[in-house]
Amino acid sequence: LNILSVNNFYFYQNQKSNPMKKLTTKIHLILFTALLAGFTSCSDDDDAGMITEESETIADFVASEEEYSSLAEALDRTGLTATLDAEGTYTVFAPNNAAFEAYLGGTAVADVPVEDLTQILLNHVLAVEARASSLATGYVNNLATYADTDANLSMYINVDSDVVTINGGSELEGGANVTATDFEFSNGIVHTVDAVIALPTVATFAVADPIFTQLETALTADASFSFVNTLTSAGTFTVFAPTNDAFADLLAELEISGFGDLDTSVLAAALSLHVVNGANVRAEDLTTGTVTTLGGAIEVDASNATLTDANGRVSTIVVTDVQASNGVVHAIDTVLLPGL
Repeated sequence: LNILSVNNFYFYQNQKSNPMKKLTTKIHLILFTALLAGFTSCSDDDDAGMITEESETIADFVASEEEYSSLAEALDRTGLTATLDAEGTYTVFAPNNAAFEAYLGGTAVADVPVEDLTQILLNHVLAVEARASSLATGYVNNLATYADTDANLSMYINVDSDVVTINGGSELEGGANVTATDFEFSNGIVHTVDAVIALPTVATFAVADPIFTQLETALTADASFSFVNTLTSAGTFTVFAPTNDAFADLLAELEISGFGDLDTSVLAAALSLHVVNGANVRAEDLTTGTVTTLGGAIEVDASNATLTDANGRVSTIVVTDVQASNGVVHAIDTVLLPGL
């Protein structure tokens, strides 16, 4: 006979001899059970983070929140409500009404061409579930596409500061800051942003990505330079973008301290050598041979992913297929120079 059995025996005998006490004890047990159930339910809700109905979709959430009425209207107009209401796995960076108003500048959602509006919205959607804890500094592809192809646009996310930024953050034109994270729904995750994320241009990434800080400086080194205007235009470009380390190596090689020590025409010619006009050449489309750039001819070795300038200097492609709305960027480790 163990201790539990002995205790149960005395409890039973005591209840048997005292009916009133037996009734009181039953009431206490019922109350205790109800409280325990309530406590367990609350604990489960707390662990879940944001409390939502298990069947609530991202589209349900957008439709139910007044502050996202512009986003809801845009989704309805483009037919994307059905996409975000269906089964799937998505991450949406959701701009509120104030963000849409600032982006549209007085233009109504109903007046934006459907094709343009569709691409703008898809530029906020990833085809994976990306919680805040899994976001990392670097490029991801969203669901917007380049010029009716299957090449998805890139998005530069930076988590290296107190605020997570997209394409340089809302301080830059076309970028956004993430203001709240991890709203969980049956078909994915919503993070809120403080601005509409514009379709990126080639120049967007030159400004947003810290590995191109020196390239940005070079592109704007002289008031006569029109590189930024060109690379934000509606043209089509392939840019071989030297990294900061590539520019540091160049300055050391030339034994100069900065771009101000370079003749303006030489710097302009060098930068032009990194831009191919009229073609969106992704990594799989690179072919070995001579390529004509805005600054002259370079040689491409597709099998080794290298570029060679007229001086025999070889640069290796180290990052490929950063896709913008007006072209593609590949990062290279050596600055190309015109014939000397």
